Amino acid sequence: MNEQEHPPAVVVGVDETPAARAALDWAADAAERRGVQLRIVHGLGTPAVMATYAGSESYVVLEEHREYAHTLLTDSATHVHSTRPDLRVTTVLAPEAAPAALLGEACHGDIIVVGSRGLGGVRAIMLGSVSARTSSAAPCPVVVVPEAGRPGGRKGRIVVGVDGSESSRRALRFGLQEALVDGSSVTVVNSWEAPSSQDTEPHRSDEQTFHEDVFDRHSEEVVAGVLAEVVDDETEQLDISAVRMRNHPVEALLKAGENADLLVVGSRGRGGIRGLVMGSVSQGVLYHARLPVAVLPPHSEEAE
Repeated sequence: MNEQEHPPAVVVGVDETPAARAALDWAADAAERRGVQLRIVHGLGTPAVMATYAGSESYVVLEEHREYAHTLLTDSATHVHSTRPDLRVTTVLAPEAAPAALLGEACHGDIIVVGSRGLGGVRAIMLGSVSARTSSAAPCPVVVVPEAGRPGGRKGRIVVGVDGSESSRRALRFGLQEALVDGSSVTVVNSWEAPSSQDTEPHRSDEQTFHEDVFDRHSEEVVAGVLAEVVDDETEQLDISAVRMRNHPVEALLKAGENADLLVVGSRGRGGIRGLVMGSVSQGVLYHARLPVAVLPPHSEEAE
């Protein structure tokens, strides 16, 4: 998509599942807070492909599915307008399956939002269509919203995982910018696991303590280095704290995110939708998280 053709937007995929409705609500709130357009997308997928290569019977199937999709999009837009009447909303019915449709409607500077269940959710992104799997790069951050809503309202806190890599620096830059939008605090998380020893001999215990000290110092240096590189004059005003844990990265991030609105992780994938799910940490967090998770694909910060 050409950025000159469409204004900045939050692009959300919808289907009939509760997860998609949760994603729609999150996306509408995000678009309103940013003052940008909400673009609601549904991909026809298989019925459109069938109709291309079959006869009149498949054409009827396509028309029925198209009518259902139009109703779905209209109902989704009506739902948003019922609570946010001033929000700019557009709907898109695409012939592709959900992953390719979302990629085709998003530009750099946008945000893609999907639910964590259903045809339009994270499963569809993991499996994808041929065009999605062969896509060169997801152009923007992708936020995966779980089906179950978190009670208690907004927490005013964003958690970002960092490990010193470029992917984690992307994640932190996005987390800080998100915090600027709504005044949230930011918690930076780094975790480490020292090699454990089952041997109780004194010299083994000393060696274990040495390893723990080395990893702890390295963790401290990683956090300090990433913050020094990413925090700038605009974001230094934010409430930023750091948490360092001796734990598996996925477990550390999930624990830190227990009282947060958003968990942000980078992806070191090879680009595109595959890059979203190739990393073990981002995949583990997506699988277990009970809060929205933002994943920063490798090319999400590039300009057109």
